[in-house]
Amino acid sequence: MIRKEYTIFEIGIFKKEETESYLEIFPEFFDGTEGLTNNSKILIFLWFNGSDNEDKRRTLRVHPKGNLKNPVRGVFSTRSPVRPNPIALYTVNINKIVENRIYIEEIDAFSETPLIDIKIYSKELDL
Repeated sequence: MIRKEYTIFEIGIFKKEETESYLEIFPEFFDGTEGLTNNSKILIFLWFNGSDNEDKRRTLRVHPKGNLKNPVRGVFSTRSPVRPNPIALYTVNINKIVENRIYIEEIDAFSETPLIDIKIYSKELDL
């Protein structure tokens, strides 16, 4: 099998403060947020950089939720951050937008996690 490499650009960063979570969009990508509105739903894609190393990328079987009491399963049948490409997907509501910050509901990602994409949620496509 021939492996290909791809380049993924960070478009921003996920940040978590005491009571708020937000996406800080880098200036060169800010125009891409035009059309996003308060109280709308979006899909955000994060790169779980804390789970990005050669060993974790080769791990294909895990205990779900990291709990050794759970039977081992294939990583593609879990939500484990340990996977060949540590991409995380969340569906979130936009609470407010202030300049280059999109405030969202709380998620289980670490602050300073790279943001790699945003897509508008669609009832027809995102069942």
